[in-house]
Amino acid sequence: MSMESMDDYLDMLDASFRDIRRGDIVDCQVVGISDTEVTVDLQYNCAGIIRSDELSGDPSFSIKSDVQIGDTFQAEVISMDDGRGNLLLSKKRADNATSWDRFGEMMDNKTVVDMKITEAVKAGVIGYIDGSRIFVPASKLALDFVENTDEWVGQTISVRMITVDPENERLVASARDVLRDRIEEKKSQMVSNLQVGLITEGTVETLQPYGAFVSIGNGLSGLVHISQITSTKRLKHPKEALATGDKVKVKVIAVKDGKISLSIKDAEDREAEAVTEETVEIPEAENLATSLGSLLAGLKL
Repeated sequence: MSMESMDDYLDMLDASFRDIRRGDIVDCQVVGISDTEVTVDLQYNCAGIIRSDELSGDPSFSIKSDVQIGDTFQAEVISMDDGRGNLLLSKKRADNATSWDRFGEMMDNKTVVDMKITEAVKAGVIGYIDGSRIFVPASKLALDFVENTDEWVGQTISVRMITVDPENERLVASARDVLRDRIEEKKSQMVSNLQVGLITEGTVETLQPYGAFVSIGNGLSGLVHISQITSTKRLKHPKEALATGDKVKVKVIAVKDGKISLSIKDAEDREAEAVTEETVEIPEAENLATSLGSLLAGLKL
């Protein structure tokens, strides 16, 4: 036996004689799966058994499809003897013991996870993350309020935690916050890619004493300061020249800190410069007399 394998053997031997007590959280590796229980290796002098109802709190959990040989996880010792000389363990209890800290970190880091909706309840839906029951209010299920939550059962949504309350054993998540974050991220990318100098058409959304907010499409809006509305006169209020719903040409004059500055005045000036003057063709010299004669021929003096 090599020195390395001897050291490994001694480590396993020491582990097999370590003191394990009821309530301890131990590392497990799945070595056997049946219809009703999972057998795990603890590197101890006996095996561990986890019955199906102690694997997960998720009612949709399947021992056949959700557990694989070689899986590793932690479980709590709930009995020193299952009646067959094995330790009796609970993965569900170990998950619950560590879940509050884990979900707290997820909330602090705004971690996004996928969750399958298993049932509709009053004012929202229920799903499970790592075997823990999660509530998503109807107001946090989509960008618009959801009236019929039954239609969402069976769907998988992306959520992040917004409430982690160990005292009241309450976990609340939001899919709406994830959707809004993604829209804001996409909007920021579009704003950063917006070219200063671009002339486009927009729609006046609102009027304020200091200017007009104009939508330029794709969820983007910018401010036309009152001084950038017209060059023909000095306005006391934008309503003297604009109304909500008006279609206007605007020029992007600045993009800073995610905010877009627009100008109607500059767009009009640029369009005026772009107008090509009508040209007049002058006849060549030899045709000039003929042309004049033709014009005068019909005149009666």
